[in-house]
Parts: sequence; C-alpha cells; structure tokens
Amino acid sequence: MFDLDFYKNKKVLITGHTGFKGSWMCKVLLMAGAKVTGYSLEPPTDPSLFDICKIKDDMNSIIKDVRNLEDLKKVFEETEPEIVIHMAAQPLVRESYNNPVYTYETNVMGTVNVLECIRTVNSVKSFVNVTTDKVYLNKEWEWGYRENEELNGYDPYSKSKSCSELVTSSYINSFFKDKDIAISTVRAGNVIGGGDFAKDRIIPDCIRAAHKKEDIIVRNPYSTRPYEHVLEPVGAYLMIAGAQYEDKKYAGSYNVGPNEEDCLTTGKLVTLFCDTWNNKTGDSLKWIDRYDGGPHEANYLKLDCSKIKKTFGWSPRWNVKEAMEKIVEWTVAYYENADISDCMEKQINEFYRI
Repeated sequence: MFDLDFYKNKKVLITGHTGFKGSWMCKVLLMAGAKVTGYSLEPPTDPSLFDICKIKDDMNSIIKDVRNLEDLKKVFEETEPEIVIHMAAQPLVRESYNNPVYTYETNVMGTVNVLECIRTVNSVKSFVNVTTDKVYLNKEWEWGYRENEELNGYDPYSKSKSCSELVTSSYINSFFKDKDIAISTVRAGNVIGGGDFAKDRIIPDCIRAAHKKEDIIVRNPYSTRPYEHVLEPVGAYLMIAGAQYEDKKYAGSYNVGPNEEDCLTTGKLVTLFCDTWNNKTGDSLKWIDRYDGGPHEANYLKLDCSKIKKTFGWSPRWNVKEAMEKIVEWTVAYYENADISDCMEKQINEFYRI
C-alpha cells in the first residue's frame, strides 16, 4: 500500500471534490496532511456526503464550473497545485441520454480546460485523469478489457469519457512530451461505498428501499460489473499520482478493478446487500426483478488489472463482501445520526491498516 505520508504538505487540486468519490478522496488527503483545494459545482445530491462529512472547513473549497476556463485558470494560478486529480464529471449513463450536450461539455471540454491550465501554469508535476471502465468498445466478452483495447464507449457518458482519454493523449503528445509533467488516465470499475446518494445506481437504490422498508427494484439482475469499494480506486489514484510525481516512468493508462471473483451480476450484488443488511438490522429485506425498458446498457463488463498489479504490486484490499459490510456499517451509522466523519476515518484507517 502506498505510503500516504508522501502527501503531507503537498498542494493537491481535486476537481469534482463535492461528489461521492471526491469527498472520500478529500477525506483521505486531509488525513494525510495535504493542502487540498477542491474545484466543483455544488454537491450533486441532497443529502450529500460532502456536507455530511463536514470537510469543507478543512480545505479550500471552490464552487465553480469546470466548463469555465477563465475561472479554473485563476484557481490554478492562485493555488499553484503540484498534483491534480480530475474527477469532475457528469457520471451517470442514464442521465447522459437525457442531457447529452451537458455530458459532453462537462466530460470532454472540462478535461480540455484542466489540461489547458496545466499547460499554462508551471506548478503541476503530476496529473491523473479519472475516467471509467466504460471507455472500452464493449464486445460483451467474458474476459477483462486491457489498457490497449479500443476506446469507443456506446452511450453519451461512456463515449464522452473515451473522448476525455483521447484529449489527454493528444495533450501529452502535443505539449507535454518534453516537460517534467507526468500524466496518467485511470479507468475504475463500478464504485460502491457509504455516502453515495445518486439516482440510478444500484447500491443507493438498495439503501433507499431498505430505509423505507420496501422491496428493492432491480431492472437488470443479469448484468455483470466489476464492483469495488470507493477506497480502492481512490487509493490507486493517489498511489499513481505519487509514484509518477517522483518518477515519470510510471505515467500511463491503468485499469483499477476487483479480482475475478468480485465481478458479480447485479442480482448477486443485491442479494449480498440484503443478506448483509438483514444480518445487521434484523430486517427481512428482499429484491424483485422488474425491467423498466430503459436505454441500452452493457450486459457484461470486466477489467484486466494485470498492468497495475505488475507495475506497483497493487491488489484490492477489500473483497466485495467486506466492501458491503463497510457500506452497511456506514449507512446504519448515518441513519442513527452517528458522527459520519468518525466513521469515515475509522474505515480509512482500516483500509490502510493504520
């Protein structure tokens, strides 16, 4: 596991810091002693993890739009970040069908704007562009996609993230070849964890149903996804950003996903949630299969993570069963009005075995 002491007093800029994954990222960095600046829109959900975990006062939180190059450049100039992790995005497949223009503006031009700031401000040494497992041309095959597979996502969200990858590659080739700036793109699997309140995501849907004591509606129980706890990709982003900061040879493209046995169908994941929830609470939660005729989504998706394992000796820390236990622990704490910041710190310390 990468030593978080590296980040002590480092100046780090996170785009998308008010989101679910961004909030966990900021919490880890603040615990590590980093000087964190966040640049993002207001939290995308109500309630939001960013507000619940109360990290706003411990960081430089700037509420702006990544589509605004002028505003973003001012923040780069004022804060002079050494490390940038770009997570600002419209992250939902179904929402991308409803708002394709906004999705492309945010996910493609947002990436262009961040890279343009890095190009014109001389402080940045390490940049990680966070994309998704859905950037690949999905052929519905049973083995994991590798980093050298074709990038050609299907829906507007997936395609916009493929474009974000291509934009990054273009900037590397055009502007950064001879500069002391290390750049990586990282493609994570389906992220789950405590504090996700988004719509059209299976675990938040499970939690909402559990809280209301209703059956969970599963629209496609047979789709297979690489599910992983949010701290897995967050840890990988930080590991890669730190390693390439010290040695540019580590820059590249990386998949981050679970081991083979943790690539589950949605039905099996929801069954695991129900079992974990019922064991914790004594409820009798269950799910039902009800296809709602929604837009196209891939049925089968896995990642081959051989590269990151070989390069860094990396491996997932928690399997999907352990991840689910952490989700239920967080959720019960939230509904019991416990201190969520303490709960997050506890889980982060357990993850890093501090």
